[in-house]
Amino acid sequence: MREGEFIAANTEVLEDQWISSWRAPSNIALVKYWGKYEGQIPANPSLSFTLSASHTNTTTLFEKKVSGDKMPTFELLFEGKPRADFNPKIATFLRRILPYSPWLGEYNLKISTENSFPHSSGIASSASSMAALSLCITEMERKLIPSMSEGAFLRKASFLARLGSGSACRSIEGPLVSWGEHEKLTGGSDLFGTAYSGPVHEVFRDTRDTILLVHKGQKTVSSTAGHSLMNGHQYASQRFSQAHSNLSALTEVLENGDLHRFAEIVESEALSLHAMMMTSVPYYLLMKPNTLAIIEKIWEFRRSTQVPVCFTLDAGANVHLLYPGTSADKVLQFIKNELVAYCEKGQYICDASGPGAKKLESAI
Repeated sequence: MREGEFIAANTEVLEDQWISSWRAPSNIALVKYWGKYEGQIPANPSLSFTLSASHTNTTTLFEKKVSGDKMPTFELLFEGKPRADFNPKIATFLRRILPYSPWLGEYNLKISTENSFPHSSGIASSASSMAALSLCITEMERKLIPSMSEGAFLRKASFLARLGSGSACRSIEGPLVSWGEHEKLTGGSDLFGTAYSGPVHEVFRDTRDTILLVHKGQKTVSSTAGHSLMNGHQYASQRFSQAHSNLSALTEVLENGDLHRFAEIVESEALSLHAMMMTSVPYYLLMKPNTLAIIEKIWEFRRSTQVPVCFTLDAGANVHLLYPGTSADKVLQFIKNELVAYCEKGQYICDASGPGAKKLESAI
């Protein structure tokens, strides 16, 4: 599909007031997206698990403006309080999507949003938040253009979410979602996320993700800044090639259920992501000492018990522990016995792969 196909049809009748509420999940990439081109186009394809417990709830009240320019305006509450530092990102997002949803210029948006997990600590808060807001906007568009099909609705929401945060396009559907063109991905697109349609072994149908909260504070370097450092990075081309190869290998693993090979690919991807950060100019480090201590403990536990548990990292210090549901009792005991001491205030989140976004009830 081309970008022009996402421009909304003309709307003859605009609602004076309408409200929409959505819950959008975070996601954890197995093959990482790092580096992008103009227009939020990924430099390499990625594949992620949609999560279940880690999500953002967003309610958006659309109020038609009496007068003014044709730019959307907004007010934002995060967890019940104004957050002026969030406003530039929302303003940029609305400006980017206006050509594709021009009716937005007629409205003021009152946005109320909250997370079920710590913001800006490497659990893809921008992904779930931008996905939830995009779903609210796309639902309003479907209200104005009732002929929009369910498939078109999901693609448009993912397309818009991408313009707010690249990985947000993978937080619309689930449990496995790809983003980017790749020979092994049927229907894969750089413009929106696509529910993975390849064969998936039963061992991956109940994947658990326990997120060990090593550091819950603000990251020292934002993901946006990190992506920009891939421009001219001395290892960029090798990294993009590695991601393509790993995604090809992962599609085979998802079919045959090889958990040993799964761990190799996923852990290599996580470490490669952080290696690119450490070799950027300027270089930076998001892992903490406790991140490394946990990784060492995981390797030791896996060697000594043969329990199929592995780790991945997002752009932060927290560690995602991935394992099949059948191993949950052993892994949770391992966490309590050996890993909780490395978590900030002993905190962790028990999560699992999930089906994607959910519409919530809302009322004016």
